[in-house]
Amino acid sequence: MCRLLGVVSAVPVSVSDAVDALTLKDFVALTKIHGDGWGIARVDRADGLPQVQVSAGSALDDAAFDAATAQGRAVASMVHLRWATNGLAVRPENSHPFLADGIAMAHNGSIKPIAPLEEMLEADTAATLRGTTDSERYFALIRQHRRTAPSLAEAVRRAVAQLRDRYPEASLNALLLGEGQLVAVDAHAHSRLPTEDIEEITAADLPAEHLEDYFALRWARPDDGTLVIGSTGFGDLDWQPLPPESVTAVSLSDLSMSLHPLDDGTHG
Repeated sequence: MCRLLGVVSAVPVSVSDAVDALTLKDFVALTKIHGDGWGIARVDRADGLPQVQVSAGSALDDAAFDAATAQGRAVASMVHLRWATNGLAVRPENSHPFLADGIAMAHNGSIKPIAPLEEMLEADTAATLRGTTDSERYFALIRQHRRTAPSLAEAVRRAVAQLRDRYPEASLNALLLGEGQLVAVDAHAHSRLPTEDIEEITAADLPAEHLEDYFALRWARPDDGTLVIGSTGFGDLDWQPLPPESVTAVSLSDLSMSLHPLDDGTHG
């Protein structure tokens, strides 16, 4: 399980300046349990390729994280705080965002059992995997669909719809950055936190939203030139819910939003 934060801006800006320092501080405070690694992806212009920086350590009191979020300026950024799924190693290759084919991706959820997901991957796609996470395999499935899909958003929608049929209770929430867009997946309609995770959140005294709607994704416009997408549990912004069971694409060139429901109406 993880926390996600995405920023799109009309002009290059740091994550800290885009969301304000207090909101970022709230976000980093979630490392009480989301301390199994962090990562950030950014693009410096609307048609640029994402660059990714990851660590297997906690973001709290990490000078590299502070520099990445306070000094790195970009027209789009996404930040990930990892809470490792039980049994998965805490090491850099398992830290999000993953980067391949000019696209970066971070996931909040758990896709179990992993074997059916791996069976969806063609041999050449599977050969590109570096780590052991279900999240990286989810990303690989998206990249596989991108070969035939007319757009990144449609490739994401197809992959999520395919996974939803096999994993109806999994959280497939994700952020992707690339091809001039920040793409957000809000797909968690039947997801529930395991009892042991609820107990850990309670013991860590995290915000009540973590228990009320841990998997929700929200968006806000702090000003006319900035759009933010984030998980629950941090920030006093004017948050609005993302449309459920859908893919939302934000254009880096003009901050416009387009909606792609998982059920595209082709099944009657």
